[in-house]
Amino acid sequence: MAAGGSKTAVAAAIGGNFFVMVAKFAAFAITGSGAMLSEGIHTFADVLNQTLLMVGIVRSDREPDQTADYGYLAERYVWALISAVGIFFLGCGVTIYHGIHSLMHPHQLEHIWWAVGVLIFSFILEGWVLRVAVKTVLNESKGKPFFKYLRKEADPATAAVVLEDFAACIGILIALAAIVLSLVTGNPVWDAIGSIVIGILLGLIAIWLINRNSTLLIGVSVPAPIRDQVLDIIKQNPAVEEVVDLKTRVIDTKTFRIKADVKFDGEALAHKLEPQLKTSFEKINDFQDFRKFAESYADDIVELLAAEIDAIEKRIQANIPEAKHLDLEAE
Repeated sequence: MAAGGSKTAVAAAIGGNFFVMVAKFAAFAITGSGAMLSEGIHTFADVLNQTLLMVGIVRSDREPDQTADYGYLAERYVWALISAVGIFFLGCGVTIYHGIHSLMHPHQLEHIWWAVGVLIFSFILEGWVLRVAVKTVLNESKGKPFFKYLRKEADPATAAVVLEDFAACIGILIALAAIVLSLVTGNPVWDAIGSIVIGILLGLIAIWLINRNSTLLIGVSVPAPIRDQVLDIIKQNPAVEEVVDLKTRVIDTKTFRIKADVKFDGEALAHKLEPQLKTSFEKINDFQDFRKFAESYADDIVELLAAEIDAIEKRIQANIPEAKHLDLEAE
């Protein structure tokens, strides 16, 4: 699992966003800016949600036990889903509500340059947190296309940090533009519009994260190229006649479960045992000898079948390290 990289990204996000949150609320208290309050709420939601992500990472690292044979890896999806819902209601909902309220009851801003200074400081710090998260994704992707990996395979906690801090950086630019427009035009409505736009941005991020984590909780199949690779490995074994059924599930982004029902070729298995058959056949003189031969041959077939299954499983895990739970059965 990539728990180490995810923990680093989430811990950096919590620390950085906490200082940014304090600065933004202080700037709101000085300026009365709705966009600045929206940014403060946005960052408060980020801190809260990233704390939930950290809870999920820590709890998912617990070892398997009698309660959970496959471990608690998927628990991080539960907490990531709670985090995404929090972004939607706390970040998006409260921010849009405040923006609409400011639009209906506009008021002039004060000490605007304080807000500008805080936003510039916040942009630098949020940019650093975003850089840490992006670097984590790049290290985990191992050369895969960044955006495709982030969308399909990245750990949900890391993906959430990347998206939240990207939204934070964009939100800061929106807030800065809204405050500057309010200053230039003398119309505080721009500040309220900035607040609403920031809320909409948070809503879009939250909807994507909710969809991503709910899908993983339901239990998606492994990516199609990996599924095809598993099929190829099984079929390449000369003793395999047909793959009757193949089911896969992503337990977490670095752990797959693969179950396959395989029909083996009896003739191919018998061919492998032919030297032993000839030796044993020459020793048959009566029914008792034949009975011993049949019992021995049955044992040999079972052992050979088990060896073939073991060989296939080892090859799958050598090529696909994420396939930690394999269940191949002879049809």
